[in-house]
Amino acid sequence: MRPKILFVVNVDWFFVSHRLPIAVAAQNVGYDVHIACQVTDKKQELEGYGFTVHSISLDRSGTSVLKEFQTMLSIYRLIKKISPALMHMITVKPVIYAGIAARILGVSKVASISGLGFIFIAEGFKSKLLKSLITILYKLALNDGKSRVIFQNDSDKGLFIRRGIISDSNTLLVRGSGVDLDKYQVKPEPESYPVIVLLARLLIDKGVLEFVQAAEILKSKGVPCKMVLAGDTDENPKSVSKNQITDWVNKGIVEYWGYSKDVNSTYANCHIAVLPSYREGLPKSLIEAAACGRAVITTDVPGCRDAITPNKTGLLVPVKSSLELALAIETLCNDSKLRQSLGQEGRQLAEQAFDIKSVIQIHLNLYADLLKGKPSV
Repeated sequence: MRPKILFVVNVDWFFVSHRLPIAVAAQNVGYDVHIACQVTDKKQELEGYGFTVHSISLDRSGTSVLKEFQTMLSIYRLIKKISPALMHMITVKPVIYAGIAARILGVSKVASISGLGFIFIAEGFKSKLLKSLITILYKLALNDGKSRVIFQNDSDKGLFIRRGIISDSNTLLVRGSGVDLDKYQVKPEPESYPVIVLLARLLIDKGVLEFVQAAEILKSKGVPCKMVLAGDTDENPKSVSKNQITDWVNKGIVEYWGYSKDVNSTYANCHIAVLPSYREGLPKSLIEAAACGRAVITTDVPGCRDAITPNKTGLLVPVKSSLELALAIETLCNDSKLRQSLGQEGRQLAEQAFDIKSVIQIHLNLYADLLKGKPSV
């Protein structure tokens, strides 16, 4: 009988965009793959790979204590029913809820920390209390000797160790979720004035407001460039509204290209990739930009700075500084030689550090290690 591996993630589209190749590889080496998530329009696609998809009611921004407890209870019942040999939990709520349930049921597990969420960015007394509560929940979920935790940057790893959530010996550092270098091709820059793209979920914490403010600064200075937002709004409480985007477009501040179904094509139509985020795990959009040979400008914060080699594949600017962001964009707009050199070095970095084949093998080795003494694949 094939050992069951259960992936628990917030929503199906995120799994498709960030973890699908790992699940396919796990299936290819003999695992019976199950996925528990909030279902949107990707269930049929996932089932087409031969995976079993379980729908769970998981409100990514919900704060009702009763509803959240009911969600955790439903996840516990699902895990007990499936009886997986191994679990892999991704994103904050699945890590906490499924982690606690797995601890009770004695299931070995992997947790991917792909960012700490807006709570760890926010300031104030309420946020401090929430951080303390979340720390306790993380400890319950992960500090049991049967967990391995994958971090995407040293800052998040260090925070978890300092707070006593996990011991160093039970952690791994993997720089992002990887990219298929065969699918991401380096294409020549468009023969136009520079096009600058922010490709991400359009959240305030992604630096969307600073990007728009930088666009206004560049426009006032007469810098010939096109500033573009590419992405969708979100149910996250920090999401910008569609009305706000429409207002920026109508004022001629930015263009809006909508959600990108083909990231390779989006980057092929731009000169510079920008992500002025407040904090990340390790942003996939930046490693995709590197794979496409595009220069990057991002903020000097955990996750973002880990996605580039400063001054070699991209430029760092202070967080929440629209002026410094505008100056960095202007620099690369005016210096095509530097811009193209950063892009070329970015592709080399992607080949060295972000290849999906290496990321997959690390995960398969980890799964096998946790299954020692159990039915092997």
